[in-house]
Amino acid sequence: MSGMDEAQGPVAVIGAGSIGVAFALVFARAGLPVRVQDPEPTRLAAVQGEVLSRLRDLASYGLLDEAPEDIAARISVTQDLAKAVAQARHVQECAPEQLPLKQALFAELDRLAPADAVLASSSSFLPASAFAAELPGRGRCLVAHPGNPPYLIPVIEIVPAAFTEEGAAAKAEALFTQVGLSPVRLRREVEGFIFNRLQGALLREAYCLVRDGIASVDDVDRVVRDGLGRRWAHIGPFETADLNTRGGIAAHAEKMGPSYARMGAERGMREPWTPDLVAQVERERRAVMPAEGWEARVAWRDRMLMAALKARNSQ
Repeated sequence: MSGMDEAQGPVAVIGAGSIGVAFALVFARAGLPVRVQDPEPTRLAAVQGEVLSRLRDLASYGLLDEAPEDIAARISVTQDLAKAVAQARHVQECAPEQLPLKQALFAELDRLAPADAVLASSSSFLPASAFAAELPGRGRCLVAHPGNPPYLIPVIEIVPAAFTEEGAAAKAEALFTQVGLSPVRLRREVEGFIFNRLQGALLREAYCLVRDGIASVDDVDRVVRDGLGRRWAHIGPFETADLNTRGGIAAHAEKMGPSYARMGAERGMREPWTPDLVAQVERERRAVMPAEGWEARVAWRDRMLMAALKARNSQ
């Protein structure tokens, strides 16, 4: 992923915590100069060592095209916010998840960064409308929420606010694609976005199963690790349901929907899979995979599980 055009300027990463360091690695690995800013000198002093350690781990698995030292050399650090964002093509804010802090920081970024730079927050739950709605440059503000760490988990959620300009969202999506990430653009803001709402649903049930004496913490982790997680490493929940039942996701909903509805009702959740909703999901799945491709896709899923099992057994 090296050799990317640097003519449009560096990327600024604001915040040198674990996500900031991981983002710096992502951008530098793709060939971009990166400036990392943090108000804490001790944090800045640790950046190069942390980046090199992670890069050397990647190299040991054959996941780099260049020497770790060459990639790390693209990353510079500074305490000066204005210096960090000068001529930046993109600003990735990685400060703690505190609303007053993000509000103050985005006001400064909007004042200091070039007018054509996208201002993206790595926020896990807070939407851009919570901290950027009053800014003169709010049209270039959005959330770009990564998986952690983004150099290993490529999905990144692009979450525009109602006021975010289409051009800003498109620029962010294009940049993240170019640096090797997998952007998913949400159609509207919602707290927690997709990643944490799905993760939260599983965690809520996991806590309930422990609370109700059904299973231990390790039992739950093993069911996910050795069961659900093995499939989910290759396919998502809709495709899992689609491939688990001959006849596809519509047949799955007909057979399993009532049971899932009862389990949800136990937790006070009454969100039925209505016929219209199931039909929409069915249409979207068939657009991705026509019904005649079902047998081949099931065989592909199984081969992916076999390859993963072989890799685990060889460790």
